[in-house]
Amino acid sequence: MSPAAVGTLALPRRKGVGLAALGYLRYDLIKVFRNRRYFVFSLGFPLVLYVVVAGSNHHASFFGVPIKVYYLTGMVSWGSMNAVTSGGGLISLERAVGWSRQLRITPLPAWAYIASKVVRGYVTACVAIVVLYIAALAMNAHLQLDGWLIMTGLVLVGLAPFAALGITLGHTLRPDSLGPALGGISALFALLGGAWGPIAGNSGTFLEVVKLLPSYWLVQAGAAGLTRSAWPLEGWLVVAVWTAVLGWAAALAYRRDTARA
Repeated sequence: MSPAAVGTLALPRRKGVGLAALGYLRYDLIKVFRNRRYFVFSLGFPLVLYVVVAGSNHHASFFGVPIKVYYLTGMVSWGSMNAVTSGGGLISLERAVGWSRQLRITPLPAWAYIASKVVRGYVTACVAIVVLYIAALAMNAHLQLDGWLIMTGLVLVGLAPFAALGITLGHTLRPDSLGPALGGISALFALLGGAWGPIAGNSGTFLEVVKLLPSYWLVQAGAAGLTRSAWPLEGWLVVAVWTAVLGWAAALAYRRDTARA
């Protein structure tokens, strides 16, 4: 058979895989947008806390950053962390009912399955970001346009390790234990990262330890947006290392889970 004929035969298969991936992504997005309770808990709590805390302390600041900006990125980091890690909950539920096993006999490749969970998490995270930004603008939080763009870009980059964390836990834990695990881990990262207010001060050993967490740099995206500058090299390295380690853990958990099925 000629190379041209091989290419002709391979093309429909590639199209089939692509359509399967897009179809599954659409299914995932429709499912999450129909889940009203998810949006109430993942978007409602950060929004209410932001309005109450920033609105009642509008003249305060943390380390020179106005509270309307600092607490904005704190609530964005908390809400978006919950959004991207929640993909693990869907994975665990699909494993429990045997849905993920059924998907393995369809044209859907493994990378499309994982990518769908990551994209779903980022889409819901973007919804949380937009809602909080609207609230911040309504409360006269001031940033230059490039400051808003820098803050948003850094938050999206900083979510990468949490997306990998959700996939890892989704392929490791059962649904009955995954909810408390995701909630507790996200809350701990948010607390230590300063999402609900700085707890490490502006110097000292504890601060140096906290700066090793990706959630710290998520919150610092607000300061970066205010000064219109990027993270220092330390921030990029911390996020990159966490992403690499948790990405490796996610791939390992997926392979082990697949081998058991």
